[in-house]
Amino acid sequence: MSSHALPDPWTRAGRNARRIGAWLRGRPRLDGPLLLGLLALAAVGLGTLYSASGGNSDLVAAQAIRLGVGFAALYLLSRAPPALLRNLTPWAYLASVALLLLVPLIGTGRYARSWIDIGPVFVQPAELVKLSLPLMLAWYLHTRVLPPSLPMLGVCALVAGVPLTLIAIQPDLGTAALVAASAAFVIFLAGLRLWQLGALAALGAVAAPIGWYLLHDYQRARLATFLDPHADPLGSGWNIIQSEIAIGSGGLLGKGFGSSTQANLDFLPEHTTDFIFAVLAEEFGLVGVLLVIVLYALIVGRAIHLATLARDTWSRLVGGALALTFAVYVLVNGAMVAGLLPVIGVPMPLISYGGTSAVTLLAGFGILMSIHAHRRVAGA
Repeated sequence: MSSHALPDPWTRAGRNARRIGAWLRGRPRLDGPLLLGLLALAAVGLGTLYSASGGNSDLVAAQAIRLGVGFAALYLLSRAPPALLRNLTPWAYLASVALLLLVPLIGTGRYARSWIDIGPVFVQPAELVKLSLPLMLAWYLHTRVLPPSLPMLGVCALVAGVPLTLIAIQPDLGTAALVAASAAFVIFLAGLRLWQLGALAALGAVAAPIGWYLLHDYQRARLATFLDPHADPLGSGWNIIQSEIAIGSGGLLGKGFGSSTQANLDFLPEHTTDFIFAVLAEEFGLVGVLLVIVLYALIVGRAIHLATLARDTWSRLVGGALALTFAVYVLVNGAMVAGLLPVIGVPMPLISYGGTSAVTLLAGFGILMSIHAHRRVAGA
């Protein structure tokens, strides 16, 4: 039977299959400097994880597979036209919110019920929201006159408020704060007026005392520990005290690869996840820490540069928000392990052990590369 005689659905399916094939066979759209920076950071992460885990090759292999999935997502998304990604945004947002709704029913976790067990892997829906929420806010704002008016800000608050509430009741206030930051970056880049910014800051200051009474006991303990970790050195203050000891004992050049006593002797809890950067500081000292920070800075700087070259509102808002959210990850974890912020369970990007966070971060960079590669294509 000739193709023109096929029923319309089959004809459309054939055309879409050919388009997808052409898309996958097309020229690479990866940004070289950004990709090299991410690969270098992933290599540092795997090496540090091997050392922090005491040479656990199974753990490193599992993380390498997760990173492989993340880079595969980066590659595929970098080839997708921004117009396609923009059109799929509402569905991605609804899907991530739907997963959040499942967390109270089937979720698991130690302090917060944040994870969903899907066969061989655990998925943290809140990490997906860090990507879908800024995309959704940019989708809403890109066809409207900016800077946003008060009614538009009200809609943005509603769009962000639904997933933020679902994350906060898990309870996972640390992740909720980072998701709120990703949303705030989109609104700020949309041209938020100074008086509006001041009003939001004042509202946050007024709500802070109310928020204190809504916290769980362990969350209040974390804040109290941040103010005085030595008040309970063998209890709630243990983590941050051991982290500070690890960082301080590293000195200028560190103790050497695999020589972290805090990790090897199990003094430092969560030394493969939240506090892995303290292990890196102990083994490679101030020089190693500064080199990794420079690598992070190069990645963030390149990402911001690509975002500034975007040709349409959606692309600029998404690109800028993704770059700044990545920077916030780094700053919050670094400050947390150094005792400058409360311990809120934020991983160090692409260095801490974990899958959902790494995949979503790399997927975000794939979207940013797509925006940059298609910036000269009309209608993208």
